Amino acid sequence: MFYSKIKAVGAYVPQNTVTNDDLSKIVDTNDEWISSRTGIKRRHFSTGENTSDLAARSAEKILERAGVLPEDVELIIVASVSADYGTPSTACLVQAKIGAVNAVAFDIGAACSGFIFALSTADKFIKSGVYKNALVIGSEVLSKCADFTDRGTCVLFGDGSGGAFLERSEEVGIIAEDLGSDGARGLSLTLGFKEVVSPYCEGTRDEHRFIEMDGRAIFDFATRTVPKTIKKILEKADLTTDDVDFVISHQANARIIEVVSRKIKVPMDKFYLNMDEYANTSSASIPIVLNEMWEKGIIKEGNTLLLAGFGAGLTWGSMLIKF
Repeated sequence: MFYSKIKAVGAYVPQNTVTNDDLSKIVDTNDEWISSRTGIKRRHFSTGENTSDLAARSAEKILERAGVLPEDVELIIVASVSADYGTPSTACLVQAKIGAVNAVAFDIGAACSGFIFALSTADKFIKSGVYKNALVIGSEVLSKCADFTDRGTCVLFGDGSGGAFLERSEEVGIIAEDLGSDGARGLSLTLGFKEVVSPYCEGTRDEHRFIEMDGRAIFDFATRTVPKTIKKILEKADLTTDDVDFVISHQANARIIEVVSRKIKVPMDKFYLNMDEYANTSSASIPIVLNEMWEKGIIKEGNTLLLAGFGAGLTWGSMLIKF
């Protein structure tokens, strides 16, 4: 039987850093209001690089660390809600930018759970024997999606990209997973609604181009759903929280993670938080954490990691991996 295993990780964020104090000059807010409610202190905003540019930069770093040539990549999956275009896909743009001429490339749209969904999809292709390897990336330029007149949302998000290279292995890499969605609550968090308008259908073309969110509804969803999916995946794998070295959660809000920590009875020192530096980068947040922990030597080969994503859709996904 084939398994898939992460061989290398990498990330890239724009150099431009925007603090809460910087935002307070253009939005009616302040550092205390933002940081006390979210744990966010700074974020990185692009000054021109688009989503595929960030993805390509992280892809190059990942392949260099993996010792893999671009032409040897067989599959590219990019998770994003902030694609450069409606079409072509971000993954196809990345394929061209890095020279992965032999790869199949496509996108996945599962918002902040996107990286987990993309890992799961790549895992199935590798386990089934269709491909031997896959480059999986989460990439976002959410600054172009933020309404800077809405202080309740624009302060939450940042730009960045991260990912992993998976390859066929005789060792188990992805131990278990739990994915889910609840479309009935999907309108709690939206981006880019496009009304049907044509010569045959009158409308206003009010596209709702920016992120719109019911913050209370999302907080309630996350604090109820994430503990359930974590408990479910541990039961699937016949493991306990004591068997997990680190929990890597989507970096949306420090308060959410604190609630999750209490509900699953796992101390906060097993959770790694970096939203103070990057804010919420949606599909990129979990791979950015993975990369940072690897670069700092915090996670090592053989560690058992529990990844937990949640976001628009509404979607959620947890995954146990042997690093």
